[in-house]
Amino acid sequence: MRIEPYLFFDGRCEEAIEFYRRTLGAEVTMLMRFRDAPDPPPPGMIAPGSEDKIMHASLRIGDTNVMVSDGRCMGTPSFQGVSLSLTVANEAEADRVFAALADGGQVQMPLGKTFFSPRFGMVADRFGAGWMIVVAA
Repeated sequence: MRIEPYLFFDGRCEEAIEFYRRTLGAEVTMLMRFRDAPDPPPPGMIAPGSEDKIMHASLRIGDTNVMVSDGRCMGTPSFQGVSLSLTVANEAEADRVFAALADGGQVQMPLGKTFFSPRFGMVADRFGAGWMIVVAA
C-alpha cells in the first residue's frame, strides 16, 4: 500500500509545476490537459475556457510522487488541514528550500532548532500549500 499526495491548484497548476521545478527540482513524469482527455469532462465540471488547463500531472520530488491538477479551474485553491513534510539532508538545504518556498508565501513557523531536529519550520507557499521542512536528525 502507498499514499501519494494529490494537490488541486484550481487553475494555477502550470504555474505551480514551474515553481516546484525551480525550488524543489521537481520532474514532470506525466502531464495531460483537459483537451487531451479521451472523453470530455461532464458539463459544468470545469470552468468554461479551461481546455488548456492541466487535468492531471505527476511530479517526482526526491523519492516521492506528487500528483497535481487544476481541478475544477475556479481560481480558489484551498489546502486547509494538510501539509507536506519535506525531509532534507542538512541545514543548508533546509535554509535554501524554506526560503524558496516562502518566496511569495507565508511563514507559519520560522526555521529553527527543535528537540527533534536541528532545523524545522513551516511555510505556506504562494499557492497556499503547506510545507514542513525538517532536517533528518
